Amino acid sequence: MGKCITKMVNRKLLYIINPIAGTGNAADLEKYIHHEQAKVKCSYAIEYSNSEGNYQAVIQRIESELFTDIIIGGGDGTVNQVISALRRLPVQFGIIPVGSGNGLARTANIPIDPQKAIRFLFEASAFPTDGMLVNEKFSCLLSGVGFDGAVAHSFAKQPTRGFFTYCKEVIAHYGNAKTYHFTLQTEKKKFETEAYLISIANANQYGNNFTIAPAAKLDDGLLDVVLLKKQSKLKLIGTTLLQLMGLNKVKPIDLLDTKASIIYFQTASITILNHQHAAAHIDGDPIANTAALQIQVVPNAFRLIRNNN
Repeated sequence: MGKCITKMVNRKLLYIINPIAGTGNAADLEKYIHHEQAKVKCSYAIEYSNSEGNYQAVIQRIESELFTDIIIGGGDGTVNQVISALRRLPVQFGIIPVGSGNGLARTANIPIDPQKAIRFLFEASAFPTDGMLVNEKFSCLLSGVGFDGAVAHSFAKQPTRGFFTYCKEVIAHYGNAKTYHFTLQTEKKKFETEAYLISIANANQYGNNFTIAPAAKLDDGLLDVVLLKKQSKLKLIGTTLLQLMGLNKVKPIDLLDTKASIIYFQTASITILNHQHAAAHIDGDPIANTAALQIQVVPNAFRLIRNNN
């Protein structure tokens, strides 16, 4: 192969594509990859993700063929699955966002257009990026319990994916939304609450720029915790909008008003006792209902090609 330009020198890329991500077409994504790679003449290969999350053969290939970059073509669930499996290897990760929400890519300011994303990955740099463990399962983006967990469980069963399907599920669940009894424990505070949902964020959003945790940063060594407390459904709409617009500021944990309609704080770790076994998710993918969630940040968990701001 010919010489690589600038930042492509000595890089070898392995693309891992989810063939059913979002509403896109894997064949089109492969076409974009081949088209853009032809411009730089660097060595690359393409693999497909798998629903079982078994990447042992891929790990062996990465190690034997000395790939330097793992480029993930998929949504947040695929991104989390692949990084979880491969993050201990000496590689850097990139994202071609073709999922329903693309929350991590949007937080990292990666272009949403696939071709622009590929070109961005050729020129941008990789930076240390945090993750978190949820009951020892890795999460890159955002995990939660309650209303958004119920939506995630329902969305996973739908025959179609995409933003509009997700919105339909949110609307369908809103009318029957209920609060759940939780106990929260951090190093500095313990309290009980009734809440519609608890979101624990590493990135700032669910996806599609629905920014639930506006103060969240990918490399600050902290988790952003947001609780939507028990309140009327009408007030809940206004409270949620205030949070999404960034008007509800993060507060020091020792100064929290636990009776407020919305609670927003940061911590390095948290335990949530889920007394009513509310549904939960990790990066939008449903997990088995559990009586407790033990969550802790993993600083500098992997290197991600992104804008560092």
